Amino acid sequence: MPPKSNVSMKSIFSKVYLIYCLIIFALSFFVVFPFFLIPIIFKKQFHLVGVINRWWARIAFPLFFLPYSIECRGKLYPEKQYIFCPNHFSYLDIPTMVFNPHNAIFVGKHEMEKIPLFGFMYRKLHITVDRNKLMSRYSTYKKSQQAIDEGKSLVIFPEGGIMSTNIPHLAKFKDGAFKLAIEKQISIVPVTIATNWIILQGDLSGLNWHPIKMIFHEPIHPQEYQNDLNTLKEKVFRIIESELNDKQ
Repeated sequence: MPPKSNVSMKSIFSKVYLIYCLIIFALSFFVVFPFFLIPIIFKKQFHLVGVINRWWARIAFPLFFLPYSIECRGKLYPEKQYIFCPNHFSYLDIPTMVFNPHNAIFVGKHEMEKIPLFGFMYRKLHITVDRNKLMSRYSTYKKSQQAIDEGKSLVIFPEGGIMSTNIPHLAKFKDGAFKLAIEKQISIVPVTIATNWIILQGDLSGLNWHPIKMIFHEPIHPQEYQNDLNTLKEKVFRIIESELNDKQ
């Protein structure tokens, strides 16, 4: 068992590191925020959301001192639309997903709207949902349909939030992303975010240094799952779960 003083020092460092990264996150957001006004004002320029997000990530993550690797196992065509389905164990997952090599918007929890200035940007450019309200979930689904009709790709966390009680094992997937993929015939891209749960978990008690690893798997075409949503959902679940098991 390590000496108590060493444990205490590690805990203090973890808290200080988290505060430092939150400050960098905020400052870097102020730098890129004026650029987000372009797709907010000129809505047909929505593809710029992904471009600006990648700029932001390339500014912030080196200053976090977090090395990262992004692996794409399948070809993502710029002219095509996708629904990206990542696992979700950490508050770091959303900032990490801005490295997405394909331009996409997020479907995320409505609490993001409460963050000063960031919430304004998130509300204007992305889709938010209050998962505790049936009407909000229905409205979010309709907005997601509309976004796809407008030519947008989506990032949807299929667990519906940080839901797992046994991280890094997946929680049960919700139906929404898979129903949408089948209905609109949009390919799903499973995404494994392998190590963020080690770096930052849900309690925001501190941040630990560890390399980030993210894998974009081969797109799954929904044509053969037209009447079999559960099989499509299970396939995506197994792809992500298998990769997580390999990384343990």
